[in-house]
Amino acid sequence: MSSHVRILGIAGSLRRGSYNQAALRAAKLLVPENSEIDLFQLDEIPVFNEDDEKCPPSSVVEFKKRIRSADAVLIVTPEYNYSIPGVLKNAIDWASRPHGDSAWSGKPAAIMGASLALIGTARAQQHLRQILVTLNLFTLNKPEVIIADAAHRFDENGNLIHEPTKQLIQELLSNLVDWTRRISPALAREASS
Repeated sequence: MSSHVRILGIAGSLRRGSYNQAALRAAKLLVPENSEIDLFQLDEIPVFNEDDEKCPPSSVVEFKKRIRSADAVLIVTPEYNYSIPGVLKNAIDWASRPHGDSAWSGKPAAIMGASLALIGTARAQQHLRQILVTLNLFTLNKPEVIIADAAHRFDENGNLIHEPTKQLIQELLSNLVDWTRRISPALAREASS
């Protein structure tokens, strides 16, 4: 039997009607058998201040705890000005601090994103990949899930209605689960026992 994989899902948008929040909710429904996605909202994470990093607020302590207890991470990002939004970068920074206490290091990760634009979130995803390399996350390369023209991929209630996008998300999650089981020593031990 394959070991259970726990994925922490994070959306880099706070907006109630966010297509990225909707994509993350869709992923939660499309996750492979024997795995799950636990969602974490970034709205309680304050602006990073290095003066506070050794005594972080409770929301940051909880965020780092949830990252550490997850086997993998799924980050869903919008694209703002050719990059990731400040709220996402802020949360990434908090969880990597103080120096030597990063919650990210060694985690398998996957990226996806949604946008109204025809190019989707391609540039933001590329920028996020650069950040994750620096933090020693092991990010999947394929498939790239770039949900362009998002207004036509989701219904008025935020449900993903575009079947090819659903299939792409399923493939991404399946690859993330397989990747996590391959590179995680603890999951490999579970699977072999």
